Amino acid sequence: MSEAKGGSNWGALLTGAAGGAIATLALAVAAVQGGWADRLVRKAMIDNPTILVDTADALRATQHAPVLAANRAAIETPFGSSWEGAKDADVTLVEFYDYACGYCKASLPVIDRLVKEDPRLRVVYREFPILGPDSEAASRMALAASGAGRFMAFHDALYAAGRPSQATLAKAAASAGLPAAIPSSPEIDAELRKNFQLAQQLGATGTPLFIVGDKVLNGAVGYDALKTAIDEARAAKRG
Repeated sequence: MSEAKGGSNWGALLTGAAGGAIATLALAVAAVQGGWADRLVRKAMIDNPTILVDTADALRATQHAPVLAANRAAIETPFGSSWEGAKDADVTLVEFYDYACGYCKASLPVIDRLVKEDPRLRVVYREFPILGPDSEAASRMALAASGAGRFMAFHDALYAAGRPSQATLAKAAASAGLPAAIPSSPEIDAELRKNFQLAQQLGATGTPLFIVGDKVLNGAVGYDALKTAIDEARAAKRG
């Protein structure tokens, strides 16, 4: 961190143990009375803008910790076959997503890369349709596909077909060998309700929302952020 103007003269004032303590107290009082403290804080933030980001991240982590601790199994246990990667994973990456979300689609190659690179990673997909009726229809069909053990087939087919619509949903369903009708069942209703409740508790601001270990990441944060979160979660498990 860069020193404030005049900071190079402080060493001369802090000579000797007793003298140093007295000088430090005097400077602290003067800093407060003269407004130096505010200027030092502002300068520190300008010189190191990541301070604000780190502080916000730490605050969010503190807020989310009780929710993650109480709901770990509910968050990381997939519905049906709504997952990919390792069966014996030591780290689980969870994504709350919407098929109509462009940022979710942009995250596909990132997730694909992480799964290919990491043989101990599992990715769990949680339906979070917030962008309208077509999004909800897509999520319902995805959950039906998941119950039939064909989630990834439908998932990949729908993204390949395009934004959710009557035509793309029918095409994806046919590709995955599923009925084209929009399903409705108590199990699907309960899963969607649970996902919305969890996302709300985790402070979701949109999609995608990623959870890795004790980290909650809002938005298309990219490969590096997710890889770092995975590495940190794995290191925490190893103690």
